[in-house]
Amino acid sequence: MPELPEVEVVRRGLDSWVVGRTVQDLEVHDPRSVRRHAGGPLDFADTLRGTTIRHAVRRGKFLWMPLDGLPEPVALVAHLGMSGQLLVEDSEAPREKHLKVRLELSPAAGKPAELRFVDQRIFGGLFLSRLRPTPDGAPGGHGSDLPLVPDAAAHIARDVLDPAFGTDLLHAALRRRRTGLKRALLDQGVVSGVGNIYADESLWAARLHYARPTDTLRRPETERVVEALKDVMGRALAAGGTSFDSLYVNVNGASGYFDRSLNAYGRAGRECPRCAGAGVVSLIRRDPFMGRSSYTCPVCQRTPRNARY
Repeated sequence: MPELPEVEVVRRGLDSWVVGRTVQDLEVHDPRSVRRHAGGPLDFADTLRGTTIRHAVRRGKFLWMPLDGLPEPVALVAHLGMSGQLLVEDSEAPREKHLKVRLELSPAAGKPAELRFVDQRIFGGLFLSRLRPTPDGAPGGHGSDLPLVPDAAAHIARDVLDPAFGTDLLHAALRRRRTGLKRALLDQGVVSGVGNIYADESLWAARLHYARPTDTLRRPETERVVEALKDVMGRALAAGGTSFDSLYVNVNGASGYFDRSLNAYGRAGRECPRCAGAGVVSLIRRDPFMGRSSYTCPVCQRTPRNARY
């Protein structure tokens, strides 16, 4: 599943190649990919046709494009799911095997004519959602100053790279919960954009175990987690994201390479780089976690006695 850095890479591509252009026409090749649109495929196409894409905005892993040309504030929302891709292509380019929706955009010098949504596993999709004011009056997400957020994303918390994000609010939210730290970080209502990979990497950087009870966290420990999340995600963005799955690409079809810089995730049985640097031999261990895996160092991320999984 793409996490914040991967979605931000896509958002930046949309901002460069798609924003400011009008949807002249579109084709829905698979109704399942617009199933989240309440009006169905025909209403989706009729409403979107003739609108202009104003911004490309992201909050956590949630991506949307506010539209001009409609009587009320509405955004085109893109849910990438596990395999969704937004690709800019020339109209002459061969149609992808799993092409689901194709948007014909107004001409722009040096820019491809189409935006295509491709999705092999069909867990993602496109839909239109009304925009509502943000409760705090701050911009809805990264990429726009509009204090608006889609109805479908109103429950999503801000992410650590959002200028309006507050460590105090996160610390209070964590302390209120009686659960394990990683489980809380994966809750998009607590902090958005964090998935399995970056949770493991950030907890390794913060020297905290994934089963640390959230209600025992001290403020300096929350600050360590936040700084680790910002650092890990910032470096992942610089590398274009993490691409274990060849299905994840940016709008130009290129994969990221942050997987080469991972310290914990996917490194079971290999030396912990921090412990190795201190002359201590410790092998990263893998534990089952919520149907997935967690990777930790048993030396510098010791399991708490009152662990909550």
